[in-house]
Parts: sequence; structure tokens; C-alpha cells
Amino acid sequence: MSSRRLLQRRTILGAGLAGLALGLPTTLYGQRRAVDMALVLAADCSGSVHGEHYTLQQRGYGDAFRDPKVIKAIRSGIHGAIAACYFQWSGYRLQTQQIPWTILQTDAEIAAFALALERTERVIFSGGTSPAGAIEFGQALLARTEVEVARRVIDVSGDGRSNNGPVPDAVRDRAVAAGIVINGLPILHLEPDIDDYYRDHVIGGPGAFMIPARDFEDFAAAIRRKLVLEIAGVGAVLPS
Repeated sequence: MSSRRLLQRRTILGAGLAGLALGLPTTLYGQRRAVDMALVLAADCSGSVHGEHYTLQQRGYGDAFRDPKVIKAIRSGIHGAIAACYFQWSGYRLQTQQIPWTILQTDAEIAAFALALERTERVIFSGGTSPAGAIEFGQALLARTEVEVARRVIDVSGDGRSNNGPVPDAVRDRAVAAGIVINGLPILHLEPDIDDYYRDHVIGGPGAFMIPARDFEDFAAAIRRKLVLEIAGVGAVLPS
């Protein structure tokens, strides 16, 4: 088994234990359910994301899943449910899944997932920046979820260009060829044109879009808007 596959296996197994510790009510181990989408949340935890940035990011994730518009979007599909998971990433071979695949349908399930996002501890603090690694890892997680689903989405947030591993274009194209949509949440506080980079090199697939955040203080508003569009299956492209 390759070191990368071993890393993925360890993080996925670890995520199952993390889910139990966080009290998530309906994880997807040993189940087969139909949901409207499978959503991977990929959060940048490279060295440029300072401690206070991480806190704002996680609070933004948690608040987003408590927002009535996001909850309405989750319940608006045919099945009225989605599957979601969360991982942290930085360098090409440095990703850790912190929240396992979880069904989001009932008030209790959505509230528990929001709390888990808000309380997730940071385990990656450096290691470079590799959107390509994040996309590959997200694709591997989507291959392992036990759901019947028509839409599979990787939601990549980040504040920098690739400086570790391969450029993301080819990795993105392989994921898109496998039927995955990659959306982006570029954070502009260090590189005001990082949204152009995400448009050209990161996002892809039918209806792919991005919602930029000016800084981490703006992350909560950006992720709320993004999740409503994403879960409802409505693409929104940033103007050229």
C-alpha cells in the first residue's frame, strides 16, 4: 500500500472515532442511503492561516449550517438530505479528515454537524499549499462514501496559490472527468487576485463556481452564501 493511501486510510478510520466523540448522530459507516448530494468541505490550514483566522473559519462553518437558508436548501431536494464531511489540508501529502461522512436531514443531525465544525481542533499548521492534494483527497473521500447520489461536490477554501506538489489543473480535470464538481472559496487577504487563480486552476465541472471572501472576517458570510447555492445546485460564476 502506498504511503498516500495509508495516510488516507488512517485519516478515514480516525474520522470515524472523531465522529463518535463529537456525537454526530448518523454517520455513513455500514449504511446505504439515497441523498441529494455528497459534499466535501476542504479547509486550508497552511501556515498562512493564523490561529485567529482558523477560529473565524470554524465559527463561520458552524454558523452557516445553523442558517435557516442553508437548512432550507438541505431540505429542498428530492430526498431532503445531503451527506457531508470535512477535512483540513495544506501540502500535497498533508490532509486529515476530521469529520466523517454524515447524513444531514433532521434538526438534530444538522445542529450536531454545525457544532462539530465549530469545535474541530486544528491538527495541521504548515506544510505548504497544494490545492491539487486537496482535490485528490476529496475525490478519494467521495469514492468511499456509501450513498446513492447524483451530485458530488468538493468545496475548497484557501488563501494561496500552489507552492507544493503538482499544479492543480490536471488533478482538477481528472476529478471533473469522474463526475465531480469543484467549487472554490478563495480568501483574498494575502493575494487580492487569488480569485483569478481559483477560477483558472481550481474550480471545474458543470455549474462550478466560487464565492470569494475579502478576509477571514468575511468568511462566514461567504460560506453561507456559497452553501445555499451549492446545496441547491445553483451555480454562480464570479464576473470576469
